Order: sequence, then structure tokens, then C-alpha cells
Amino acid sequence: MRILGIDPGLHTTGYGLVEGRGLKIMLVEAGYIRTNPKDALTSRLAHLHKALDAIIGKFKPEVLVLEKLYAHWKHPTTAYVLGHARGIICLSAKEHNVEMVEYAATRIKKAIVGKGHASKMQIQRMIQSIFSLKALPEPADVADALALAIGHSYMIRK
Repeated sequence: MRILGIDPGLHTTGYGLVEGRGLKIMLVEAGYIRTNPKDALTSRLAHLHKALDAIIGKFKPEVLVLEKLYAHWKHPTTAYVLGHARGIICLSAKEHNVEMVEYAATRIKKAIVGKGHASKMQIQRMIQSIFSLKALPEPADVADALALAIGHSYMIRK
């Protein structure tokens, strides 16, 4: 099974593709999509859509995993901005007939690290360990995306 995890962001969207289930998974591809903050919102969203279309078209995942939206009450703009990116991601999944699932960040962190409030660094180190990477996955958005894909593979294993 090919699982694409996506950590949405308007500036940086991380993605990570794994193949397999449970403890038998391998890294297929990981990276990030960046948009230019100086560009108009519509241009940034179009860039994200085009890049996701290319990734999904090339790797043909069976499922796309997205983090459920959580926004702190002190930062309502964060939810607004993330909503734009998440909308594009959902649209891309639908256009390619890819099943989409969502998990709370705390559930993924618990599946990967063993505690629901793990730090970004703990997630990066665990991803590095799982795939025996020489360096930490950078930026952290890439590790978060891989954590989503791996976490889903753990939760669906039979």
C-alpha cells in the first residue's frame, strides 16, 4: 500500500510517501513544496495544486493522510491560512480519486513516539531512526508528513 502523508502549509507543505503496512514500510519519496510569500494568494494556491497534482500523478498513492485542523484561539489567522492549503489538498485527492483520511496530531505523535505531545525534534529523530537516515529530515514539515503516513500504516495493519 502506498500512503502519502501531507503536512499542509501555505508557505511550506511537507509530503512523505511510504509503501507497506505496519512495521514493514519503506520510504519512497519525501520533500516539500514552497510558495513565495510575495505572490498573490491565488498564485500560491495554484502553485501548491500543480505541485500536488504532479506528486500524486507520479506516485499514485492509495491513500492520502492529512492532519486534522487545530488552531489555537490566540492565532485564528493560522486556521484561516491552513484552511486554504487544506482545501487544495482535499481537492487534489478528490481529482485523483485518492482516499483521504485525517488524524489528530496527538494521535499521530502517540503512534510514532509514544506520547501525544512529542516535540518536533522528537518526531524528526524518530523518523530518522525508522528509516536509518544519515541526517534529520528537514524541514520539520517533511518529518511531520512522514509521521502521518507511518502513523496511518501502523493504525491499519492487520
